[in-house]
Order: sequence, then C-alpha cells, then structure tokens
Amino acid sequence: MGSTFFFSWEPALMVWLQSHLGSFGITLATIFSMFGEEMATILVLGFCYWGVNKELGKFIGRNACVAMVANPMIKNVFLRLRPYMVCPEVKCLKPVEPSADIMDVAAQGYSFPSGHSSGSVANYTSVAAFLKKKWAWAIGILIPLLVGLSRFCVGVHFPTDVLFGWALGLFVVLVVPFFQKKFEKRWVFYLILLLLMLPGWFYCKTNDYFNGFGMTVGFFAGDLFEEKFVKFKNTKCWWKIILRVLGGGAIYFGLNTLLKMPFSSSFLSSGTTLAYLVRSARYAIILFVVVAIYPMAFDRIGKKKE
Repeated sequence: MGSTFFFSWEPALMVWLQSHLGSFGITLATIFSMFGEEMATILVLGFCYWGVNKELGKFIGRNACVAMVANPMIKNVFLRLRPYMVCPEVKCLKPVEPSADIMDVAAQGYSFPSGHSSGSVANYTSVAAFLKKKWAWAIGILIPLLVGLSRFCVGVHFPTDVLFGWALGLFVVLVVPFFQKKFEKRWVFYLILLLLMLPGWFYCKTNDYFNGFGMTVGFFAGDLFEEKFVKFKNTKCWWKIILRVLGGGAIYFGLNTLLKMPFSSSFLSSGTTLAYLVRSARYAIILFVVVAIYPMAFDRIGKKKE
C-alpha cells in the first residue's frame, strides 16, 4: 500500500547520478549516508551526553527524538513509496533495513520525507545551535548536506524527500527549544510532546515510528530521572570519554539484541499492535538504561581505572 508522486526530473536526476558517479562515488555516497544512521546518532549523542557536555547531549536528544517521531508520522500520511519501488530504472544501493526485502514497506519505511535528512539536521545542527561556534556551524551545515545528497544517490529517496527532510529537521531545532523555554517544569513539556506524538499509534504502520516513540519515552524518562537522582558529571579526560562512549554503545546494542531474544523474528516483524508495543517498550528500556542507569557507574569506573 502506498502512493506514487514525483516530478519527472527526480528519477531522471537519480539515474544520471548513479550512472556517472562510478563505484568510488557510490561508495562515498554510502559512507556519507552512514552519518545519518543509528550508529552515528549514538556516537554523537554519547560523546556529548556521557562525555563532554551533558546539557548539549540533552539538547541534541530532545531534538533528535522529536524528529524521529515527527518524520514517520508525516510519512504515514503521504505514504510515498521509495523511488526504486516505483521507478525500475533507479537502483537501491543501500536499503534502510538490509536484512529485510527491499520491497517490504513496513521494514523499509515510506519515502517522504527523508528521515536521514531530518535526523542529521536534528543531530548536527543542534550542536551548532547550542555551541554557536563557527566550526560547529560548518559541521552542522556540511554533514546534513552530504547526508541528504547521498540519500537520492543511493536510490532510497527522491530529491524532494531530502528537501522536506532538511526543512523538518531545521523546524525541530528552532521550535522545540523555543517552546521548552515556555515551561517551568520539564516533565510538563515532555508530557505535551508525547501526547502530540500519540496519534501515530492509530495510523502508523511502519517500524520507524514505533522505534522513535519508544526511544522518546525512554529518553524523556531517563532525562528526568538522571536530573533528580543521578546528577553525573562530565569529564575532560580523553580516556574516560572513550571508555564511556564504548561502554554506552555496547550496552545500547547489547540490550537491543538481548531484549529481542524472548520473541520470534516472525512475531517481531508481524506488524501487529502487540509487536509494535514490544518494539516501543524495547527501545524505551534501552534509552532509559543508557541515559539514566548507565551513568551511575561513571565515578566507580573512573576511580577503578585510576
């Protein structure tokens, strides 16, 4: 199920790029695309939150969570199929979910707008907006630009998906911090955001919405818990930062694997309400652990290493 709409120049441009970039150009596009993926988000967020600046990490996390949920909520309204699904001349060089059938819409998601484009703006431009440094703005503009361009080079998004994805990410970076300042109590702001996200449960049929919703619940709850009960301190020690990021990444991906084990792969991919609930709960637990529970070990790890 899905819809098909695009300008005639879009697939023509994509085919031209794929035929002229060559293997090296396609490899570069694939690498640039990775800067908008889950692993890159964890590294950026972890480096800032666990390592150098907790408040910057929370700023990035809030914006990233809103973008992660807003994007699939829009996608499941327009239901635009990916370019390679409707234009046979366009090749899919980097599927969203490599382990699934490239024509499986539930796994690969819809096309409009580009989640990588909105997410990269929410991540990297958030750094620039928070730090207000020239070098940060250079990163905050260049990386989302390269990520967005790579998405239609590898055949998974139309150029208009990318343009709207950039716009959505920028909207989130500007609007979320603005409205947060209007609330004295952060939990009230978080509750309002979650209520605005909740309608997606009634019409979204792709995994990305439920992943994002669960991550948002876990991040919001973890932020409030950490602020009240944990209150960990950042560090300028390079080996502690590396240790924290490596440990957090291991816990994130380890828990993701561990929490899947009680369920069969057929159930997890069944698209039922219960399967989506399990998916969201899994991501909520993971984010809560890495945001609120894992930092409790920082002082002990540091002293032991010293």
